[in-house]
Amino acid sequence: MHEAAIRAQVREAFSRYPKRSYDKGQILVFSGEEPEHIFYMLNGKVREYGITYRGDEVVVNVFKPPAFFPMSWALNRTPNNYFYRTEEPTELHVVPAEAAVAFLQANPEVTLDLLSRVYRGVDGLLGKTVQLMSGTAKSRLAHEVLIECQRFGVKQTDGSLRLEATESDFAARSGLARETVSREMQKLKAEGCVDVTAEGVSVTDTARLEAIIQGEPS
Repeated sequence: MHEAAIRAQVREAFSRYPKRSYDKGQILVFSGEEPEHIFYMLNGKVREYGITYRGDEVVVNVFKPPAFFPMSWALNRTPNNYFYRTEEPTELHVVPAEAAVAFLQANPEVTLDLLSRVYRGVDGLLGKTVQLMSGTAKSRLAHEVLIECQRFGVKQTDGSLRLEATESDFAARSGLARETVSREMQKLKAEGCVDVTAEGVSVTDTARLEAIIQGEPS
């Protein structure tokens, strides 16, 4: 089944459940809380994150439509150790976990699509792990910038990719200090990978970011 048809099937199945709207910054699920349902996103963006002993946020994932979450809890009753917070105004359907699981069991093509997206996410996490274990601050940041391009970059008329993420966002996603991100972002700018202005970050050379991640010399 085509991806668009699968998404339409999921949207139709979950549209029978209550729809809720949330402003930016609202927490949908708290760490340690056992959710009563899963969320199916219609629009918006949701951040999944943990809090370190120092009180810093560490971002695990950022969901965009047509995601539904937290599926690990719904499928396995895995204890929830993360917060889920809206990053912008967001609309979601609230679906009983049992109904979501039953829908996946009855529709293997939807389950396969979900599994495919999970594996894409796992590939990103494996790349992050490699960078955490052996990368430099610059390569760690380059990895996060490239992932942001692939998932949320908006192509501009000049061919660059506009990112909404701030340096604080990249700090939370890479585990680097805010000051380190600012310093390394200037290095990426000097190498022609990005353009950093008061309006935000534009990526101008994704191939160079790939080379940095692979450890190729400048």
